[in-house]
Amino acid sequence: MTGERHRHFHEELSHVKIRLLTMSGEAEAALSLAVEALLERDADKALRVIAGDRIVDGMEVEIEETCISLLALQQPMARDLRMLTSAMKIANDLERVGDHAVNIAQSAERLIQSRPIAPEPEIVEMARLARDMLSDALEAFIRGDARAGREVCRRDDKVDALHRSVFRILLTHMMEDPHTIGSGMELFLVSRNLERVADLATNIGEDVVFLVEGKSIKHHAEEPASA
Repeated sequence: MTGERHRHFHEELSHVKIRLLTMSGEAEAALSLAVEALLERDADKALRVIAGDRIVDGMEVEIEETCISLLALQQPMARDLRMLTSAMKIANDLERVGDHAVNIAQSAERLIQSRPIAPEPEIVEMARLARDMLSDALEAFIRGDARAGREVCRRDDKVDALHRSVFRILLTHMMEDPHTIGSGMELFLVSRNLERVADLATNIGEDVVFLVEGKSIKHHAEEPASA
């Protein structure tokens, strides 16, 4: 790769990183708004989340096209190659986060006419943890920080535990009052979507380790980095 081509390639890589950060911000904002729509029983906010999903979809297409073009024209090697393949995977994960936000917004629409039932605190905490994991995973990717990527992966256990807690709380409510079964199932779907967002953030954390160290930690994120 000539000096000019090398400079152009790294300028394009920087652009991809910036677009990923922007896309992550859009996905996080959609998730926050969807949870607000749920808790505030706000149909307008739910509609805004659903309508805004096309923005995240468009960003995924743009990032993927840029990465494919760079792969085809520049034929990068080693870490640059891992950067591009990871960027495409992360763009896909962020698009899926947007889809989960839409799912939560649609549940919010269906729950507007129902009387509120627990577990709001657990849902709020799950949303906070999932958003923080997503933000920290993207920051780790931009910095190339494998340690931070691993730390994001470890935090997934907290979200999983809350998801199980939500299930137990909802099951108790539904057993005590069959009239809450419909609302309970919707809230379980919300919890499931938040748990999946945390899983996607974990995927990104794993991609960071792959980018930096060239190895997969899938299914064993607790292992320390080799010296």
